[in-house]
Amino acid sequence: MTKANFPDWSLGQASKMYGVDHWGNDYFSIDQSGNVVVKNPQQGAEHPVPIMDIVQGMQDRDLQMPVLLRIENILDESISSLNDTFADVIEKVGYQNKYQGVYPIKVNQQAQIVEEIAQFGARYNHGFEVGSKAEMVAALSTIEALDSLIICNGYKDQEFIDLGLEATKLGFKCFFVVETLTELPIIVKRSEALGVKPLIGVRTKMTSQISGHWGATSGERSVFGLSSNQLIEAIDYLKEHQMLDCLQLLHCHLGSQIPNIRDIRSGVLEACRYYTDLCKEGAALTHIDLGGGLAVDYTGLQSSSGQSRNYSLAEYCEDIIDTIKTTLDAQSIAHPVIVTESGRATVAYTSILLFNILDTVDFDAKPVPNAAENEHSLIANMREISGYLKPQRVQECFNDAQFYRDEIRELFKRGQIDLRTRSVSETLYFNLLHQIKAVLADMPRIPEELEGINESLADIYYGNFSLFQSLPDSWAIDQLFPIMPIHRLHEKPNRQAILADITCDCDGKIEQFLVDQQIEKTIPLHDVKEDQEYYLGVFLVGAYQETLGDLHNLFGDTNVVSVRLNADGSYDFVKEVHGDSIEDVLSYVEYQPHQMKTRFRNTVEAAVKDGRINARERQQMIKTFNASMQGYTYYEKEELSENVNQVIKRAS
Repeated sequence: MTKANFPDWSLGQASKMYGVDHWGNDYFSIDQSGNVVVKNPQQGAEHPVPIMDIVQGMQDRDLQMPVLLRIENILDESISSLNDTFADVIEKVGYQNKYQGVYPIKVNQQAQIVEEIAQFGARYNHGFEVGSKAEMVAALSTIEALDSLIICNGYKDQEFIDLGLEATKLGFKCFFVVETLTELPIIVKRSEALGVKPLIGVRTKMTSQISGHWGATSGERSVFGLSSNQLIEAIDYLKEHQMLDCLQLLHCHLGSQIPNIRDIRSGVLEACRYYTDLCKEGAALTHIDLGGGLAVDYTGLQSSSGQSRNYSLAEYCEDIIDTIKTTLDAQSIAHPVIVTESGRATVAYTSILLFNILDTVDFDAKPVPNAAENEHSLIANMREISGYLKPQRVQECFNDAQFYRDEIRELFKRGQIDLRTRSVSETLYFNLLHQIKAVLADMPRIPEELEGINESLADIYYGNFSLFQSLPDSWAIDQLFPIMPIHRLHEKPNRQAILADITCDCDGKIEQFLVDQQIEKTIPLHDVKEDQEYYLGVFLVGAYQETLGDLHNLFGDTNVVSVRLNADGSYDFVKEVHGDSIEDVLSYVEYQPHQMKTRFRNTVEAAVKDGRINARERQQMIKTFNASMQGYTYYEKEELSENVNQVIKRAS
């Protein structure tokens, strides 16, 4: 289809409907063919690459849906923007020190992500925050610049501390952030045993409470950090062991995903008060670590709501630097190195979950059978509702339709009416809802009880993905992710839908979408055509989703593709990882694939012996079983490459 077929629809309307110009951060947009394109951040709007072209490349490489697509350029740009913006503001205001960022590995521990951050971030001495021994090992084996920081958070046993001390001996700037007083004696004892002078930080428990979705990570009820009394105990302990000069970093986690800039300024001000008093106590502080908090605007609303933010990156940097400079200058205290642990803002934009739609279920009005002889009186009553449906009686009609339908359901449960009669009542009910919906469209005020009628009539689109594996935050904490078709956007969407995954779980659905700058319970989509695939993308999924996912229904990791965009509009497949096979996920949950194959072989051999199948059938069953063990855990379609070619041909 071409754009001319839809004179009442424009690409501008498509951009507005799905909000791509608001949440896309200038990385994503819609081209003239109605395809979502990704831009090379270094080239601006020049030579954008249609994501459908990348999908074609995936299919040519036998990488079927669903696929997690990573754009390496976006990850690099996120690191550059953070470091360059801090550097620009530091120079502008005359701050007398520098900024050093660290990436919290927990936000996305995948090797491709961590290795790219280490390699590209080396030019900025961009380091890592680690919260476990495993993350420490990942950092030590990946980091390239010795001047980069390694910030050790979390509970630390002797082995963890030994790793950090040995890293210090190698020349790394490895800070132990004391979370509990029980860690200090271990740090002191092991540093004496290994002959290494440690770099120590203390994490204070902030009283400033942030607003928003993740507010519980801040404030005096946060689970990590030292109270004021414990800080004094830590100082006295270090003094007693002549190691107060090792205390060189103050850690103050402001909160996660902070939507309101006022909370950031307030938190930094409180952190500065701790910093100045620790200096007066004799601590040799040189670094102030403000933790995470730089938010991602998932909605594009630029608001103080929990899944947005009301500030720019420049304003974030300016407020931090200005607050520290003003506060410390008044106390004649030297400016410290500023450290932040921006994870979500670093990796969120780099990853897109792509999947195809497998099937749809609609709740459209259906033809109603003619009234049968001796038809049940409740069915007859339902037929009569249309005759008195008008704006003044719309609530009454809705109530009547529900009453008669529910009565028929009760009679069915008692065996007093048959299935065919119940089927007629359901058809009548949905037809009445559509008639009521049409009446409501012309009414200035919709009765409260009828506000959800659109959702009750929405289609269900079944996507080839697992919510629990790829979008766990959407299920667990109602996280909102931008979702939209990646093609056919020159066509006007003609359906309203919710999304369901392919797990056999009623919670495996998405019923919250960003539409026209509003949070809606349905999303406008196109009808699915039999002769071509329909693809959706879930954007901004780089933070936490890959590592929080579980094996619900034994759906494993998806295929993963990393691409690098070139200046001329071409792109390279730099990394590709085939998703988990069935054998892989079974081994994760303690099955032994070899034993399973042997047991199945014995089962079919016994069937041959009993005469239920012949030897040739036995061989085919074993081949099918073994091939399934090697297969993708998600729905697989044949000849997908040909379908993708058809989609691209139609779109252009």
